[in-house]
Amino acid sequence: MAAATASQTVGPYWHLIHDPVWADLTRFGADGEKIVLIGTLSDGDGAPVSDAAVEIWQAEPPASDSFPGFGRAATDSAGRFRFLTVKPGPVPGRGNALQAPHIAITLLARGLLRGLVTRAYFAGDPRNAADPLLSSIEDPARRATLIARRDLAEPGGEDAAQLETWRLDIRLQGNTETVFLEI
Repeated sequence: MAAATASQTVGPYWHLIHDPVWADLTRFGADGEKIVLIGTLSDGDGAPVSDAAVEIWQAEPPASDSFPGFGRAATDSAGRFRFLTVKPGPVPGRGNALQAPHIAITLLARGLLRGLVTRAYFAGDPRNAADPLLSSIEDPARRATLIARRDLAEPGGEDAAQLETWRLDIRLQGNTETVFLEI
């Protein structure tokens, strides 16, 4: 049996998903509107994926000493993940077209030979209508798989009254499969 290559493993940093600090991108005192991003990762049958690493990255605000711009969390036994971050702003894309505020998401799990990449946009943001990626997805149902929605039922944590909670559930396969991106 051949040894696993880098594209077949999460690598030497798998242990970081067990440290909840990595899921808090505000831990160094980041400025901006703090939000909670939650979701559930499920397979093609709708069963929870309980052994995945979910990574997020955002370009706005830019990474700094107070904001790492990157986080990693493990899914729990019900396939749930949770991040505390700063609500992103718009960023330039290809051809200097402005992209709507979003968070990039990478999924790493057993059975995935390469990480899957998707995005979380924010429902109700008027800039979504002009976003180059969202505009390229013709089917409204498919486009909706990239839109995080406000979750009023899920508390935001200690500062629940002050934090918006956004939910993006991710489905790996099936009729309601999340849109994944080639990078």
